[in-house]
Amino acid sequence: MTSQTVDAATDRAARLTEAGQGWSDRIAADPDNAKLTYAVRGVGDGSVATELTAGKHTFRVDEPAALAGDDSAASPVEYALGALISCQVVVYRLFAQQLGIQLDDVAIAAEGDLDVRGLFGIDESVRPGFSAIRLEVELTGPEPQERYDELEAAVHQHCPVLDLFANPTPVTTTVRTR
Repeated sequence: MTSQTVDAATDRAARLTEAGQGWSDRIAADPDNAKLTYAVRGVGDGSVATELTAGKHTFRVDEPAALAGDDSAASPVEYALGALISCQVVVYRLFAQQLGIQLDDVAIAAEGDLDVRGLFGIDESVRPGFSAIRLEVELTGPEPQERYDELEAAVHQHCPVLDLFANPTPVTTTVRTR
């Protein structure tokens, strides 16, 4: 490991420990402090693109030309896979720190199968979302496989975005017209 890698690992460990302790203290003071609400706002742009704002961050979502888009950004389902990957990375690092497992690096690839007959209403028996998602996780570090298996189990149990994919989440929609 280079000194830069060690510095990054040390910084990450300190930040994860500090965040964990901070949340533990806030939750101990009042359990309602554990409840968060996230908000994102989107406005249609171009053919089918969306300009999104999440706090101080903005990003664009679009579709490829074959799905009526301008291909100016990743598609909604690609962002969904990206959200799953990024959440997994966070939770792998968080629980490696919590469980005392040395994790030097984590890389994840995701694939999702989608049948557009559901999207376009061609076949109502076909689900419009992913029918399957495959994750390939590559962990780097000196621990025995059993420790990384323990880490994987913790990630599967605690990853919020994996939970969104694996379990039904109530969605309430209010439509207003102007």
